[in-house]
Amino acid sequence: MAIIAHITLIGWIIALVMNNEKKSEFASFYIRQVLGIMLLGFVCSFIPIIGWFAWIFVLVLWVMSLISALNGQKKPILLLGEQFQDWFKSL
Repeated sequence: MAIIAHITLIGWIIALVMNNEKKSEFASFYIRQVLGIMLLGFVCSFIPIIGWFAWIFVLVLWVMSLISALNGQKKPILLLGEQFQDWFKSL
């Protein structure tokens, strides 16, 4: 479920629904991380000048999160990972 959450918005929704049926702390961790990354990317799309650099940063965060999920590690992303866990703790 943690890996599925990284694959587009539809994958995230599928992982969320699957996780609601049978809760997994590992999957919940990455569902919260990916939601934060997606929202960060959405916000960055409205920043005209530094938007490209922000998108590259968001892409790097997504890749780092995916690699951690593939390795089976609960590793928060740089800078905002802990905040995402706190902000979205109901997921």
